[in-house]
Amino acid sequence: MGNDEETIQEMQVLEQNLHNLLLQKQAFQMELSETKSALKEIDKSGEIFRLIGELMIKTDKEKAKEDLIMKEKVLDMRIKSIEKQEDSLGKRLQELRNKFSNLAK
Repeated sequence: MGNDEETIQEMQVLEQNLHNLLLQKQAFQMELSETKSALKEIDKSGEIFRLIGELMIKTDKEKAKEDLIMKEKVLDMRIKSIEKQEDSLGKRLQELRNKFSNLAK
């Protein structure tokens, strides 16, 4: 019976981890969307200002664009990494579900 409890507990932990990954992924996707939107706006704008604390500081347009492109790449990598983790955890969770259903028979 201890094996059943361990399987259930591991499944619960995996489900919680998957939920946490989903929340992280959503946050990164929202940030990525904002970054892409900012990149589009840069091309339309004459002067660029960056918010630093409570101050808006005029900044170089090309530098700001480079920073946003780099941020976009980093966010893409993070999202892909999370998707790989989701896939791995999902497979493990499915294995445990199959194992548990076999034990229940």
